[in-house]
Amino acid sequence: MTNHSETTGPSDSGDIPRPEQPSRKAPTSYEGPGDEHQVTLRTPAELADALPYLLGYRPEDSIVLAALRDREGRGRFGGRARLGIPASPDDWACAAGQLVHGLITGSERRGVRPEQMVAYLCQEPARGETGRDVMERLRPLAQRLRVECGTLDVPVVEALCISAGRFWSYCCDDEACCPAEGLPMGLPGTSVLAAAATYAGIQVRGSLSDLRARLLPGENAVAEEQTAALDAAATTLVARILDPDGRSEVARETLETAERVMRRFAGAPPVSGLPAEDLRDDHLLGHDEAAALILGLQDRTTRDRAAGWMEGDEAGPALRLWRALARRCVGPYGEHAAAPLTLAGWVAWSTGDELEAREALAMALGADSDYLFARLLHQACNEGLDPESIRRCLRAEREDRGGAEVGSPDEGERTSATGSRGPGEPSPAPRPPSGRRRRARSLTSADGTRRRAKPQNREARPENGRPRTPSRAERSGAGRTGRTCSPTPGAAAEGCGE
Repeated sequence: MTNHSETTGPSDSGDIPRPEQPSRKAPTSYEGPGDEHQVTLRTPAELADALPYLLGYRPEDSIVLAALRDREGRGRFGGRARLGIPASPDDWACAAGQLVHGLITGSERRGVRPEQMVAYLCQEPARGETGRDVMERLRPLAQRLRVECGTLDVPVVEALCISAGRFWSYCCDDEACCPAEGLPMGLPGTSVLAAAATYAGIQVRGSLSDLRARLLPGENAVAEEQTAALDAAATTLVARILDPDGRSEVARETLETAERVMRRFAGAPPVSGLPAEDLRDDHLLGHDEAAALILGLQDRTTRDRAAGWMEGDEAGPALRLWRALARRCVGPYGEHAAAPLTLAGWVAWSTGDELEAREALAMALGADSDYLFARLLHQACNEGLDPESIRRCLRAEREDRGGAEVGSPDEGERTSATGSRGPGEPSPAPRPPSGRRRRARSLTSADGTRRRAKPQNREARPENGRPRTPSRAERSGAGRTGRTCSPTPGAAAEGCGE
């Protein structure tokens, strides 16, 4: 899987009295965004407790860097960066270099270079391991982070490992304050910092796994029913999508179905708790509807039209629908999740929820690393661009369409870059130029087998009992991109500058 850089939230999140040297005794203070109150963090335990409030969630299997810069003789938290810990130690040097250089150069582009760094390694023990085993196993990674920061003249003043409810310091060998067995973490929400963060309006939204659970398909009997519905829908829809005339009809049907489901979601009674909300939405969305929407959104023009539901009363139901569709991309249709995940990320970013936006877009790239719309939105979000520029483009395209028939071929060619013109995605050409031979498109079966098929009024023949679906290159229009070192599956890199 490709690593993808991401911002993690507000970069100016606190003040730290600048330590003269990496010392246990140097006091540290944290100031909430927009809040005049300060909380002094004097120990590694308090630095460890501060991590969820720096990110807005509890990181898992993560390398986290927090930059410090000087302000009136006191250190101030600057950019933060997170990257999934690569499963193979062979990738650690690459990951450390990528994260350190990305955070420092990103901060420099914003005009404030980090002067010091705090590093965190967060990972739970594997079967048969203890927290201390994790700490020792990750020690070379901590050392690599320190070396990478040192080569750029940014010293690491503290490096902590957090595992199994305990923490260890890689920078202190004093048994009196940092014993070999580690020190227990405090209970969540019980520290002075937790109280100050709550007062300042800073919320910790659980762990990354909690956030991903809203976007990942389940493996149960319902998944088998959904797979069967996707197979059945693909038998008819794929051939229609590949045919220029049928494509416009599928686009119209897809958008009409999406609007109908969104109205159903908007009218549903409220329930308490995020799992209950997702379960309610799953019950409101039929297998056949979900299958038709998932396959219909593989057409980029249709997906771009759907991206216009990004604000006002439409945004909430649209986000719920894209989450629900991502959860329905089960079994061999996992790659199809790139489209609904990208839409979920876009709507979340458009409505101000950058945390869910970054995770959804990273998951979209995990489903299909060549999905250009996700890659460009991901980059724009990471660089702190204002989504309003993309919203203006989408509004203009929507107004230009006016009363035109949804999905009409001519209009589709004109507006196919609706969702991508903001970030710069090229538009497809649904009809070949006059006088040129039409190129046969590649169809991909759900089990990954590729074959050639003529798109003109030909049905996509089932292979091994499962209909073939359009290749990801056809769906996203994306070119190949270079790959970097691989983190654990589902892990995303994050980096935020000042």
